Formats: sequence, C-alpha cells, structure tokens
Amino acid sequence: MAVSFSDLHTETGLKTLEEFLSGKTYISGDQISRDDIKVFAAVSKKPGGEFPNVCRWYESVSSIVAPRFPGVAIGVNIAGQAAPSAAAPAAEAAKASEDDDDLDLFGDETEEEKKAAEEREAAVKASSKKKESGKSSVLLDIKPWDDETDMKKLEEAVRSIEMPGLLWGASKLVPVGYGIKKLQIMLTIVDDLVSIDDLIEEHLTAEPCNEYVQSCDIVAFNKI
Repeated sequence: MAVSFSDLHTETGLKTLEEFLSGKTYISGDQISRDDIKVFAAVSKKPGGEFPNVCRWYESVSSIVAPRFPGVAIGVNIAGQAAPSAAAPAAEAAKASEDDDDLDLFGDETEEEKKAAEEREAAVKASSKKKESGKSSVLLDIKPWDDETDMKKLEEAVRSIEMPGLLWGASKLVPVGYGIKKLQIMLTIVDDLVSIDDLIEEHLTAEPCNEYVQSCDIVAFNKI
C-alpha cells in the first residue's frame, strides 16, 4: 500500500513526515529505496532541530552516494511539493531509476564495491556499539600492609593509574583497627574499556602500587 505525503516544503508537511519516521530508519523499511529518493527530492532543505526524525533520515539519505538502492519500494505519492533546485539531482536519480525497471542492480557490482559496502556496514555497527557502551560506578576498599604504611603515598600511587575510560573520584580513610586505616575510593569506568578485575590484579596489587597496597576489595559495583 502506497504512503502519501504532501507539502513537504512546509512545516505542516514536515510534521507529518516526522511522525511517520518515528521508530523507522527509512520510508519503506530498514534499507534505502526509491521511496526515500522521492521523498528526499520533495524536501527543499535539511530540516531544523525541531524535526529530529526527519533530520536523521535526511542526513542518512544524503550521505549515500552509491547508485544502487537495495531496499524494496512500496510506492509513495507526493502531493503539493515544491521544486527546489537543491533536490534536483535526487529527483533526476529517482526518475532515471524508475525509467529502467529491468536494470540489474547487482549484476555488475565489483569486488571493490562489495568490500567498500562491507567496510561501511562494519563501521556503522562499531559506531553503534561504541555509543551504547555503558558506565559503572565502583567503590573500592584498598588496604595497606600495616600501620606504618604512608597512606598519602598509597593514594598518590592509586590515582597515578591512568587509562582510557577510568575516572577516579572522592576518597576517605576508614579506620580498620590497631591503628591501621584503609583507603575507600570511588571510581567511574566505561565498561567496554576498563575491566575492574584487571585494574585490581594488573595495577593496584602489582608493581609499583604493591609497595603500599596489600589487598583490594570491591565494596559496591553499580551500573550508571
């Protein structure tokens, strides 16, 4: 069933398209199709921030320069559209595509084009994964060897540990007994970049920190 849009050069028309694109990647599915080219040609310019779905879709379509569109079109009727010069190339591409229904979209695809398409897809997946990476808030108990351990130097040694995705926070000294105090310290980590177990085993209880640190325990671990 064909989908109809009208007056996409006006705020009213863009509002209708904004609602339609909510939760959708492209007009007719998860892949770009002729429908997207038709609608793209009817939008006079990149929409403003008040239309986030249309803006995202517009940028996605405009960034695709490949002459082949793997999506299956369901048909779109455009009524009352303007004829902006900026969208003329897209309109011509849509017309040329429709005039040649027997075109084999994949028959002459080269190995270089296939490889480029696979690299683009891998880059998109990697980018999405990176954006979805979560963070965790961790509270550690760091214990010295004895009551003669310099706790100021112990904390300096702990905070000297630097790595991507690690941020040290507030700390305090907590009495343990027999004149011994432990360092209780907060830290925030990016889950995909920092392993709390590796941080303890390979840094906090290894050289040079182990000159001051006898052991380290996880008191609290919460996802942010």
